[in-house]
Amino acid sequence: MALELCVTESYEALSLRAAEVIGDEIARSPNIVVLAATGRTPLQAYKHLGDACDSAAFDTTRMTVVQLDEYVGVAADDRRALIGWSKRVLIDPLHVDDGRVVSFHGADGDPEERCRTYDATIKARGGVDLAILGLGPNGHLGFNEPPSRPSDTTRIVRLTEASIESNASYWGSVDDVPTHAMTAGMDVILAARRILLLVSGSHKREILRRTLDGEATPDVPASYLREAANVTVIADRDAWPGDDLETTAAAETAIDVLA
Repeated sequence: MALELCVTESYEALSLRAAEVIGDEIARSPNIVVLAATGRTPLQAYKHLGDACDSAAFDTTRMTVVQLDEYVGVAADDRRALIGWSKRVLIDPLHVDDGRVVSFHGADGDPEERCRTYDATIKARGGVDLAILGLGPNGHLGFNEPPSRPSDTTRIVRLTEASIESNASYWGSVDDVPTHAMTAGMDVILAARRILLLVSGSHKREILRRTLDGEATPDVPASYLREAANVTVIADRDAWPGDDLETTAAAETAIDVLA
């Protein structure tokens, strides 16, 4: 296991550091396959990444962007479609061609078939090189709701009440949030050659502590990141549990503190 922890003084500093890491990975491997989360936390990092792309800091013509998750029963042009969100904040700003986007949408309307096609497409492209993740309020990665285990595959899941309430802030109310979603499996996420977990805000402090501390457990799916090969956690000061950490690998890992 290789776990790198980075604590920043602000969300902006977190975003700049994340954009730097992602940009370096793209520059190093132009054929990179990137599994990319939506949500609020990576938004500013994606903005900085788009600015860097426009300044020709790296070449994105050969990179592939993979959707992390999607609601069931939501068309690609629905305002709630997560693929639409990804296109607005990452895919279009990085000028990634539609042919290099792996999503849960397709001609076949069967969500289970979409999950199988999604997995097969990722496998055909050599797997995920970089996974950009947020941390769910209940420790989910993508929509791998607790309990989820490392062997859990790409599938349809029922969203927990915590996830529905969290997502309601994006769409208006809990009634606007679909009850089921398709998600990249834990097996897909944990097999990524590098994983970047971005965590911001005091409301994430306790779940980040549970992610980094104690035994890995299906009740906190993100805790299995400690068993992955190459993980970087970037948290802002508000989210950092600090002295609350006791026995985790985090206590044994060098922690960079950035302004």
